[in-house]
Amino acid sequence: MVWASVMMPLVLFSQEDTAKNSMLFPFQDTYDPLQEDDRKLYGGKPTGVETEFEYDPESGNYDYQQKYGNINYRPPSYLSFDEYQDYQAKKSMNDYWKEIRNNAEESEDDGSSSGGGSFRPSINVESEGFDRIFGGNTIEIRPNGAAELIFGVNSSKTENPAIPVNQRRITVFDFRQNIQLNVIGNIGDKLKIQTNYNTQATFDFENQMKLEYTGYEDEIIQKIELGNVSLPLQSSLIRGSQSLFGVKTQLKFGRMTVTSVYSQQKSERREVSTEGGAQEVEFDISADDYEAYKHYFLSHFFRDIYERALSNTPNINSSVNITRVEVWITNTNFSTDENRNIIAFQDLGESRRVFNDGFTGVFNSTGQSRPAQNGVNDLYKTVYKDPSVRGFTQSSQRLENVYGLQSRFDYSKVELARKLQQNRDYILNPQLGYISLVQELQPNQVLAVSFEYTYNGKTYKVGEFSNETNGDEAMILKMLKSTELNTQFPMWDLMMKNVYSLGAYQLSNTGFELGIWYLDRAKGIDINYLPIDRTGFNDTPLLQLVELDRINNNNAQVPDGMFDFLANPQITVNPSNGRIYFPILEPFGSNLRSKILDVTGDERLASQYAFDSLYTNTQANAQYNYPSLNRYSIKGRYQSANSSEIALNAFNVPEGSVNVTAGGQQLIENQDYTVDYTLGRVKIINQGILESGMSLEMSLTMA
Repeated sequence: MVWASVMMPLVLFSQEDTAKNSMLFPFQDTYDPLQEDDRKLYGGKPTGVETEFEYDPESGNYDYQQKYGNINYRPPSYLSFDEYQDYQAKKSMNDYWKEIRNNAEESEDDGSSSGGGSFRPSINVESEGFDRIFGGNTIEIRPNGAAELIFGVNSSKTENPAIPVNQRRITVFDFRQNIQLNVIGNIGDKLKIQTNYNTQATFDFENQMKLEYTGYEDEIIQKIELGNVSLPLQSSLIRGSQSLFGVKTQLKFGRMTVTSVYSQQKSERREVSTEGGAQEVEFDISADDYEAYKHYFLSHFFRDIYERALSNTPNINSSVNITRVEVWITNTNFSTDENRNIIAFQDLGESRRVFNDGFTGVFNSTGQSRPAQNGVNDLYKTVYKDPSVRGFTQSSQRLENVYGLQSRFDYSKVELARKLQQNRDYILNPQLGYISLVQELQPNQVLAVSFEYTYNGKTYKVGEFSNETNGDEAMILKMLKSTELNTQFPMWDLMMKNVYSLGAYQLSNTGFELGIWYLDRAKGIDINYLPIDRTGFNDTPLLQLVELDRINNNNAQVPDGMFDFLANPQITVNPSNGRIYFPILEPFGSNLRSKILDVTGDERLASQYAFDSLYTNTQANAQYNYPSLNRYSIKGRYQSANSSEIALNAFNVPEGSVNVTAGGQQLIENQDYTVDYTLGRVKIINQGILESGMSLEMSLTMA
């Protein structure tokens, strides 16, 4: 009876009566083998029904049968040879896509994939040797990720009547690419591969690559790691590192375990100490680590009078007072606020340090340092009235073909340069004639200035100000940096190389210590004097030789062995941003050379200790090409106010990288202290530790 009830719809609604069927939801039965598993009406094919193909050699067809035991569930149908081949191809394709879909659903269920699953092919290697080495014959790779390419055009328009019409719209091509890649692989049971790479990662430690081989318990090779490894140690005497890149091996010989690491440290370790709630931070700065591309003299004239003006500290003997300055740089962030076309000249306003002395009309240089001004040579008066130069568009052809000047060497032409804001983007020292930028200049940026100052009661001006020319004309400025890096340029000396950053803010003279040290070749340790067996050297601290110790606490011209903390007026230190300024231009170069020659007259001895290459070469060349001279360092400490919160002097600290000890005892995070990893601050919440007055030691690892 049940069988008849199933067959009745097949008769009532046969294919011939489909068009006449008046039921609301008619259906058709089909013999198509490809649709057999996809039909959901009545739950699909009944249990026990078997399907098969049989080849009929007489007709050359393939009979398709559906049987329930020995009874035909449906009348047999047949396929020709070509139809059967087409059926097999479609069935293979359907099975393939079903397998991909099932793998994707499984990976979504176990959380191993995000956003649509991943393609995970497996390879079986039938080899006993492969199985013995890797603990299995299966190779499984699970790649997952996304690659994004963004093309666009960014066009902005500023409706400002003060800006020329042709400069109100800025259109730039925007191209960006983002890659997020995660690969997890297993080769047998022993070898694992893991790679995480994201171009939008905030920190370098987020991009990891690791190859890990883990042996069985009874094998000598317990573990081999390649890539990002760590070596944590429980000892407080020797501390391990959490951010290494190299090879780590762990071997086991009976009960003895040997762990070895050959790696490169990709992190920086810092230590901060406090005593009685007052924070003490130690610093150690190499002499070659001066702050480059941030501090510039406005002219060689100010560089020439720098040491003379600071020869009688704590007073500044300078008749200079800069009353007005404008600073312009290449507009790399597409800012539309105060943009102008500029042409900056290296020799503008220079009387002595002239680069192109073959300029038409000669510079009339006397070789003496005279006050910087537009009329000190013939450059400004030659080009400032030239309409081709003022027009900017054809200025390069005019300057090169008529005047013989070279782009990037003699001048730089910058379209829509950006004007910097004083006290926000840079700080001016009006008495010594230099500026300190907040952001370091990039190699593709040009730095140019115009300024006005008084000297001995007279007013001088170099360059042009933005309100002196209309927006359609190019401004003529003094170039301090071009896109061409050449230490033979006179303007190379305009970049100050005697400024060092301590990485601190709001410094105080209380508890501040600073010393100059030299790594002795013979002893192999740092000493605070030069090992020259002559009177004036073996008993004179380096702090005095580099002119950082001239006065005592009463401002008398008597060295007292302590750093001269001269912040008001700013001479040796800027307490707000933690910069140290030497009162001499080349403290470890020509300064030491002249002092050694004055006492010994030995040129060979002077060349042995004077680090002249630090100032005549780029910073990178001096660091790596002259290790025998690179032996000076600046060491010391500074102290902050008493507080339960201690600044680590770092932002976005990796979680788990901070260790705190009190009196040598390890403290527990969230029980004795908490860490704000974003702001880089440690807060002591155990009041007993604060009241005990014990010294606190904090160490952190920065990637």
